[in-house]
Amino acid sequence: MTNQKQAMLFGLGTVLLWSTVATAFKLALMDLAPVQLLLIACASSVLVLGVILLVQGRWHLVFKLRKRQYLQSFGMGLINPCLYYLVLFAAFDRLPAQEAQPLNYTWALVLTYLSVPFLGHKLRRVDIVAGLICYAGVVVIATRGAVTSLSFSNPFGVGLALGSTVIWASYWILATRDQRDPVVGLFLNFLFALPVIALICGLTEGIQFHPMASVGAAVYVGVFEMGVAFVLWSYAMKKAENTSKVSNLIFISPFLSLVFIYFILGEEILPSTYIGLVMIMGGLWLQQRKVSAQKQRLVHES
Repeated sequence: MTNQKQAMLFGLGTVLLWSTVATAFKLALMDLAPVQLLLIACASSVLVLGVILLVQGRWHLVFKLRKRQYLQSFGMGLINPCLYYLVLFAAFDRLPAQEAQPLNYTWALVLTYLSVPFLGHKLRRVDIVAGLICYAGVVVIATRGAVTSLSFSNPFGVGLALGSTVIWASYWILATRDQRDPVVGLFLNFLFALPVIALICGLTEGIQFHPMASVGAAVYVGVFEMGVAFVLWSYAMKKAENTSKVSNLIFISPFLSLVFIYFILGEEILPSTYIGLVMIMGGLWLQQRKVSAQKQRLVHES
């Protein structure tokens, strides 16, 4: 099997996992508060990432970082998972999954915009056009099609969902200067964040979890969304001979996610969700297509 085929398989595996997490979020949040979900998911993620490092023979790397890098792990952990997932889970707690999930995908566009002031990137015309298309889709979804009235179904929930995209994009901008091994870095971020999350949970909602179905869904989130999916995607990127083909797989995820949302959660998928999602994915595809074309041109010229 060629590296590209392996990369596509790893990518498809990641996309399948990503497609299930919106449903898992809502199942867990039926009986758990957002911070309780985060505590269980973070603890599960620490365990699975630790096992992955052991199996890969890279556990020793956890103890070979500089003091500054351990401090960095604590700081990064306060952003992800602490702040990001608290805001994201709060958004899912207030919005239907079919609304919260597409809004979260606009983080890639936010990353482009934040890269201008913080990384010195140039804003292109296509980035502006893509933004107009994507955020028009956001308005369609958030108003459930009542665009002219601008009556949002849950303004605070929409604000949280869009706010999570800013936090996630900011995290990845900071990660561009991160010299730690990616899996080791993620493991330490979650490990150092775990006591903070436990303290917040203990002081607010408490740490007694009774409904096992919701706890199981929270464990699933930690193992697969926060852990295994990250490792699979890393493998996909490392093995890819054509990264754009693998990256394009992410456009399958939100549509496949609606299937799980419909059949498992029983949410009636509104026409406005389909329209808005197509607009968001169309804007992101347009932006990524231009980036890929530029990269291919540079490779050809060199």
